[in-house]
Parts: sequence; structure tokens; C-alpha cells
Amino acid sequence: QPLNFEQIENITGSGIKGIYLDKEYQLISLKSYNKDLSINLPQQATISVLLQDQKPLGVVALGDELKSTSKDLMKTLKKYNIIPIMATGDNEQAAKHVATQLNIDYKANQSPHDKYELIQSLQEEFHPTIMVGDGINDAPSLALSDVGIAVGAGTKVAIDSADVILTQSDPNDIQSFLELAYKTSRKMKENLIWGAGYNFIAIPLAAGILSPIGITLTPAMGAILMSLSTIIVAFNAMLLKLDK
Repeated sequence: QPLNFEQIENITGSGIKGIYLDKEYQLISLKSYNKDLSINLPQQATISVLLQDQKPLGVVALGDELKSTSKDLMKTLKKYNIIPIMATGDNEQAAKHVATQLNIDYKANQSPHDKYELIQSLQEEFHPTIMVGDGINDAPSLALSDVGIAVGAGTKVAIDSADVILTQSDPNDIQSFLELAYKTSRKMKENLIWGAGYNFIAIPLAAGILSPIGITLTPAMGAILMSLSTIIVAFNAMLLKLDK
């Protein structure tokens, strides 16, 4: 049966605490506890310590199970020359276990400030950044990054800090978003090139540059050609729906 805690508070970068029957309980990371535990701990799990009035009661071991679509997402990122870096609050062993399966770089034991500084350092090197996160600890980095992507199942703070919100916790959604973004960018460039090129030719014709050799455009024909340009640009944009 669930217990009703009072005065529940998040401990930034560490865990959570609350009061039950006039005793304070904390569930914090092993890094924050920073004391030796005389028990055998799983090497590939993230360990949290349960405290009662600062005395350890037990530990909780959590592990990450990769979704089948995670590796496909990594392939898509590399196809678009996006370098993935996993920044996690998990310990070194747990982070390395996941990063090895995905064949990506990683940074373990990351606090919210560490993640923020990572985004900041990449931007100072003129690297556009995309941050994907779901927790309170990710909110500052989501707000700072050029594009912040929050998982819909994440915390409200993370969602409010992001530019893009995914409705499901599926890596495929990130892949779909990136592909749509690149296709949209390509269409914008196509329409810009078409519009500029069309006007580069049509405006001098309308001004009568070829009138010495008998080629002129009437105002009515100019209006038709201008409308035709708009129709072509709009039609090209609509083709985005057919681009799978």
C-alpha cells in the first residue's frame, strides 16, 4: 500500500526527500551519498540510496533497457552528420554499458550544471546543439540548446523548457522529426532558388530589356507569370506531404 509522504521536495541533481511519521526519508544517488556501502552492487545499474534521518536503509538498483529503435536512431543521426553524446546522471558502469551498445560517446555522473556546461561549451565552439531530455535536471539544458526536444512522458518543467514535444517515448519520433526538418529545409531552399531565379529573369523582361528586338511583356502577361510563380512555389511545398 502506498505511503502518504508530506513536504516532498526534489533535491536538485541528487534525488528526492519527504516526511513520513515525523521522520525524513531521502532517495538519493550513490554519488550524492558519497559513502562506502558494505554490500555488493550491480556493476551495470544506477544505484540510489534510501535514507531515514540520514541513516541508510537500503539501495535501489535501476537499469536501462534499450528500445529496439534506438540503434536505428543512431544511424539516422550519423547519416545527417549529427554527433550523438549521451550525458547522464547514471554512474560510469551503467553509462558505459548503454553507450557501448549504441557505439556513441558518453559522459557519466552528470549533474544539471554539468549538462548545461556541456551544451554551453559546444555552442562556444560554434556547434549547433539538439538536446533531448525528460526530467527536471534536463530543463536548463533544454532551454539553452538551439533545439530542445522533450519527451511527452517527461516532467512539466522539461516540457515547458523545450521547443519540440514528443507525444511518445519512442526514439523513432526523434528520427521522424529530424527527417521532416531536413525535408522542410530542403523545400525552403528549393523555393528560394526558384523564386529568386524566376524574378531574376522575369523582372528585366517586364522592364522591357528585350524590347529592342521586339520581345515585350504586356501587363496582363506579367500578372499571369507572377501568379504562376506563386502557384509553382505553393505546389512544390505541398509535395512535402508526398515525400515519405
